[in-house]
Amino acid sequence: MDAQGWLFLLFGLVIVGFLVFDLGFFDKKAHVVGFKTALVQSIFWIVLSLIFASLIFIFIGHEKGAEFLSAYLTEKMLSVDNLFVIMLVFTFFNLEEKYHHKVLFWGILGAIVFRALFITMGSMIVNEFHWVLYVFGAILIYTGIKLFGQKKEEHIDFENKKRVKLAKKYLRFSTNPHNGQFTVRENGKIYFTLMFLVLLVVETTDLIFALDSIPAVFAISQDSFIVYTSNIFAVMGLRALFFLVENILHKFHHLQKGLSFVLIFIGAKMLAGIFEVHISSIVSLIIILAALTLSLILSVIFPKKL
Repeated sequence: MDAQGWLFLLFGLVIVGFLVFDLGFFDKKAHVVGFKTALVQSIFWIVLSLIFASLIFIFIGHEKGAEFLSAYLTEKMLSVDNLFVIMLVFTFFNLEEKYHHKVLFWGILGAIVFRALFITMGSMIVNEFHWVLYVFGAILIYTGIKLFGQKKEEHIDFENKKRVKLAKKYLRFSTNPHNGQFTVRENGKIYFTLMFLVLLVVETTDLIFALDSIPAVFAISQDSFIVYTSNIFAVMGLRALFFLVENILHKFHHLQKGLSFVLIFIGAKMLAGIFEVHISSIVSLIIILAALTLSLILSVIFPKKL
């Protein structure tokens, strides 16, 4: 087994080990995740991601290491928008705070599975039809331009979303209290609960975001190992980040413009390949990191007007 194989095995052991530990320890009973716990878990996943990036730098090479960090940072930035929508979902359905942890746990587990499928299919398509990367590039530029002027909707009627209407059309839902369960038995029949509906909305929301994030990561690297590990490390830290910044997320209002710039840059970099213009992974990493840092600094210096 080569270095990449050993690193992927290590990656798998870490992710599965944490999920099993989380399910058996943290998820035993409903509880509110405090700021201190969220901070420790956020630092844990960031440090773990940086250690994994260091191992890639050492055993696979600087280019691959830079690709991993670029993809990880891009996915993290995209996750912020995902967090905002998840907060709106929880607020709209009035889900008790003590159940947020459970919904996010199963949502992340679903994200790991579905992103593995998306990335596998994406790798097959890119390997077979290399020109698809240029389509990804054009999509990213369009998404970046659209995102730049987009305003976040703070009042979304999720009841009128097609996914919710379809779920209620084909599944039986109970109006009784869910008590933290996804299903309940009533009169000998299985009914789905509000908790399950919230999970369904969160999961489908992640799938929609994956349609943006996965092409963006493929534009950075076509190595499925880099694409998948960077994606999952970013997603695994998403839940802790949610509890850490749920009260201050709205203050980082310039982050959206930073993300817009990153998407346009990555798309342009991809299209530049048509003219045989290549930008190194190291330079890309520096530009992405600078955009993220600058957008955060500007958000603090020029706070959002109330």
